[in-house]
Amino acid sequence: MKQIYDVIIVGGGPAGLAAAVGAKKEGAKDVLIVERDVSLGGILEQCIHPGFGLKTFGEELTGPEYARRYIKEALDLGVEYKLGTMVLEVGDNSVTGVNREDGLFVAEGKSVILAMGCRERTRGAIATPGTRPAGVYTAGAAQRLINRQNMMVGKTAVILGSGDIGMIMARRLTLEGAKVLAVAEIMDYTAGLTRNRVQCLEDFNIPLLLNHTVVEIKGKQRVEGVVIAEVDPATKKPIAGTEKLYECDTLLLSCGLIPENELTAAAGIRINKITNGPDVNQFMQTCKPSVFACGNVVHVNDLADNVSEESERGGRYAARYAMGKLPAGKEIPTVPEGNVRYVCPQRIAPDFPATLFFRAAKPEKGAVVRVLADGKEISSRKLIKINPGEMEKVTVKPEDVSGAASLTVRVD
Repeated sequence: MKQIYDVIIVGGGPAGLAAAVGAKKEGAKDVLIVERDVSLGGILEQCIHPGFGLKTFGEELTGPEYARRYIKEALDLGVEYKLGTMVLEVGDNSVTGVNREDGLFVAEGKSVILAMGCRERTRGAIATPGTRPAGVYTAGAAQRLINRQNMMVGKTAVILGSGDIGMIMARRLTLEGAKVLAVAEIMDYTAGLTRNRVQCLEDFNIPLLLNHTVVEIKGKQRVEGVVIAEVDPATKKPIAGTEKLYECDTLLLSCGLIPENELTAAAGIRINKITNGPDVNQFMQTCKPSVFACGNVVHVNDLADNVSEESERGGRYAARYAMGKLPAGKEIPTVPEGNVRYVCPQRIAPDFPATLFFRAAKPEKGAVVRVLADGKEISSRKLIKINPGEMEKVTVKPEDVSGAASLTVRVD
């Protein structure tokens, strides 16, 4: 491939589409999306429930409707794309891929954006004991089977984990006529959004068992039941004598999401130990100046609207880099303290405005979030409540951090 693109984007889901739109609007002439699926849209295609677009478009859309808005805008702006393409390697200024039409190819670009999204934690990753019969699915796999392939996964189900996809699938299974016996969550709080707990569990009278986990899966050919036990709140170890058998034919796993970071790591890009995604600055720029990253490949967001906002910003800055207009200079680290699990971006250029996203380590009411530059408070606000399942953000101004060596976000 002789053409040199301004921006090459790996992934055509919500992050990749928004990044492409942002890059084009910023003035990038040639933008290419490389997508492994047979269509653009990514995970949005199987999210047929409403709740998308409230921030971005000011109206409530389903996932496919939300995707169509961005696909149309991207194509109207002249974004090119390759479908059914597996990316094998990401270089500083290139993407190596393979598909049926081109075979093995190398696309060269002035900047590259990583927008591969995230994947689910599997049963193996959480070491659930028991046999390995049919009927054990990740929540996302079940969602795809039901919503895109019109295949029902079971009649009676238990869900392990209270992530957003798991709670949404509890409602989806119920609407399809299945019986959801319980959602078991090892923590003492839900891992997903409060609105999903209310709309998907409480509104359908689906039991939520906090401080509980599955300790055994029973069945040979097909799941016949799961044993759920209460766990000690401090050690998270099952409490003997609290085991209860739930007879079911299906177990869904909703135990967290992980950024798709294999290409990132293979490219020699620094990975954050907490988010499992690349370290970035407020321009969504990785430690390799020509490589940017945005969306769930950086850190798992709670809302698609937040992914779009972040990714459009990343696309704009990648376009500026390609045009030689993105400044480079001193950067300072952002540090989480108190009840803050992580802050993203992990570093900022203090001469430019920055929005810092962060998640709490545990639920808390009436907490105060403070931003400190070299230990000196530059802003604070009181929160009614804070929950690990819901993203929070603060904005900092250049004049507030001028000359500082570090920036701290703290919740007490």
